[in-house]
Amino acid sequence: MPRYPLRFEPIFKSMLWGGRRLPEFVRRPAPSADPVGEAWVLSDVDGNLSVVANGPLAGKSLREVIAADPVGVFGQHVPPDGRFPLLLKFIDAKQELSVQVHPDDEQAVRRKGPGHRGKTEAWVILDANPDTSAIYAGLHPGVTADHFRNALGYGTVPETLHSFTPTPGDCVFLEAGTVHAIGADILLFEVQQTSDITYRLYDWERVDAKTGKPRELHVEAGLACTDFARGPVNPVTPEAEDDGWHRLVGCRYFTLHHRNDDRPFRVGCAGECRAVVCIQGRGAIAGERVGMGDVLLLPAALGEVPAVPDGMMRVLECGI
Repeated sequence: MPRYPLRFEPIFKSMLWGGRRLPEFVRRPAPSADPVGEAWVLSDVDGNLSVVANGPLAGKSLREVIAADPVGVFGQHVPPDGRFPLLLKFIDAKQELSVQVHPDDEQAVRRKGPGHRGKTEAWVILDANPDTSAIYAGLHPGVTADHFRNALGYGTVPETLHSFTPTPGDCVFLEAGTVHAIGADILLFEVQQTSDITYRLYDWERVDAKTGKPRELHVEAGLACTDFARGPVNPVTPEAEDDGWHRLVGCRYFTLHHRNDDRPFRVGCAGECRAVVCIQGRGAIAGERVGMGDVLLLPAALGEVPAVPDGMMRVLECGI
């Protein structure tokens, strides 16, 4: 496999709650005038495979690249199923997303069959409106499945949810089983397990303009996956590391680090796979020009490489 940073074509997702900021943010035209809720920038989800956009591998899917040289991509930690275990995306929430929950690995296999993963995820807030935006993460202490069902009947679900006003830079870590929703007027980055299993619990009483009907809810399946003992979730506290990076998340599925710098630094890791996300400014990584909204996959065979900012550059690094 050629050793260079891989960039991929974004996959746009039309959502009724979406806006129009993502095409400009990732600097790619949208396929239609419909609201764009998500841009999947690194995906190995069936039916939504990322395609390489640069260099000798241009036109090949992420899955083809992995199949050709799994050790070159992952190093010695090749996933048992050979698939890329993370899904990276940007989300533009013009309206609130549904109140939802995701299963863990065991629940996903039990409900969907072998090969399915649960969904633990993390968000980094890129933009929010201090007057209208809210993040809903976790339930208030003492809320049970019966309390939630009663709240659905009385239209008081928001009163069961813990919420806070987000600010750019906040990172929210959501383990599978955490009830959550992204509020209105928020732009964020998300890293998650490679899974597309979502149970919608509440949808703000809205009607889908295309169908004239409310969207389907999955209340019983969702409540069966909910961890009612978890309680409220607030932004994480970054941990400064000796090499200039700040650790945001470290879990069994991924790591997430943040850096804001105007001096050259190093990204990637010898023998391990990394994804680097530029969320502000511009520069070059291993000679590949990057700007806001760009995502590069650094295969394990590439190792550690230089990042050279043009002025201040803010990046995230995801590890598996």
